[in-house]
Amino acid sequence: MLNHTLRKYVAEKLNNAGVAHSPYDAELTAIFLFAAVGVVVVVYLIVHRILVRLANSILRRNKETLGNSLTKFEVLEKVALLIPVLILDQLVPEILSHNHLLATISDRLLSVAFVIIFLWMLFALLDALNDIATIKGITRRMPIKSFVQLTKLFTFLVGIIVAISILSDESPVIFLSGLGVATGFVMLIFKDTILGFVAGIQLSANRMISLNDWIEMDGFSANGTVEEISLTTVKVRNFDNTISMLPAYALVQNPFINWQGMSESGGRRIMRSVFIDVTSIRFMRDHEIESLKAVRILREFLFEKTKDINHFNDALEDVPHPLNTRHLTNIGIFRAYLSTYLRAHPDIHPYMLLMVRQLAPTQEGLPLQIYAFTNNTDWAYYEGVQADIFDHIYSILPLFGLRPYQTFSGHDASLIGQSPMQGSSTHTDASINKED
Repeated sequence: MLNHTLRKYVAEKLNNAGVAHSPYDAELTAIFLFAAVGVVVVVYLIVHRILVRLANSILRRNKETLGNSLTKFEVLEKVALLIPVLILDQLVPEILSHNHLLATISDRLLSVAFVIIFLWMLFALLDALNDIATIKGITRRMPIKSFVQLTKLFTFLVGIIVAISILSDESPVIFLSGLGVATGFVMLIFKDTILGFVAGIQLSANRMISLNDWIEMDGFSANGTVEEISLTTVKVRNFDNTISMLPAYALVQNPFINWQGMSESGGRRIMRSVFIDVTSIRFMRDHEIESLKAVRILREFLFEKTKDINHFNDALEDVPHPLNTRHLTNIGIFRAYLSTYLRAHPDIHPYMLLMVRQLAPTQEGLPLQIYAFTNNTDWAYYEGVQADIFDHIYSILPLFGLRPYQTFSGHDASLIGQSPMQGSSTHTDASINKED
């Protein structure tokens, strides 16, 4: 009614001015359309150039995470686009009301445009929320990005259905019921997405993986830090700076190692063995024990141990045969030395399990295993500490009359037939033991 009255008023004014027009001429309709577009442009400039910029400047000065994320993803700019479309959706069909076909087409197209811009604005808002969750550290224990992507996918499908229902002037329920018939086809198309979503829920619910976790998955050549967890894939930056993209469901279906627990514990495990030549294991002589008492960290152990052994041996009423009496062995003293040495080491964690143990003998000798934890989990630092410890171990073995096992090599073959003075340290040790 308002449109008809306004048209008659404008047509009368034009007729009075000598320009003959009927209220529903194409020229008059075009004037009204240009006027509507002009109004929309003015409104958009006011909202976008003044209100949105003012709001963004306030949000930036506020230093809040929410404000920064909203401005970063231009959420308000996309909201500003909705206002012109709403105004056009009200004006254009009314201007074209005398032409039912044009009015219907314009109304449906503008409604679809509103749905598209609304989805665009909603996607930007979801990205902003994901950014906030990342800054707040929520994504450390929950793959928020997977849920954001799933929400985007769901709203996109709903948007398509709503847009089609608007264009066809049918209820969305009809298309939703038709979608149920094509469920099998949809599941086939979105198989990876569905599997990835289910895997994402399992990964987050069971806290199996988070951003910045160090994971190792040999089947996919992945060994590095998790950089991104999306709906269908997990992005891992390996230690050689290559990138491995893992299917999310593969982390549920296949075994992998998550080293994050080690990093958070503050200690990194050393579990390495030195193989001792069993032919070098023997009882220690009294003068050798006395010389080792000069070693500060062995002094208390040797004093207590020799006191206990002497007390036991003195109490024997039987013949003091070596098989009847107790003796200190070089391997036993060496184990005691290593245990005390590691407990006093500044780079070994004092409150985590520490032991020096013998494993079952092998063809390579007797494994003497160091089991301890460094107090720093940094990889390079850990490797340096471990190397220093074993440098020390191999260097002091001869002081206890022990030899590390080593497979016969070409160098050993070249020493056969040489004089003792020209031979290896093994010959020297043998001559010293013989003299003792």
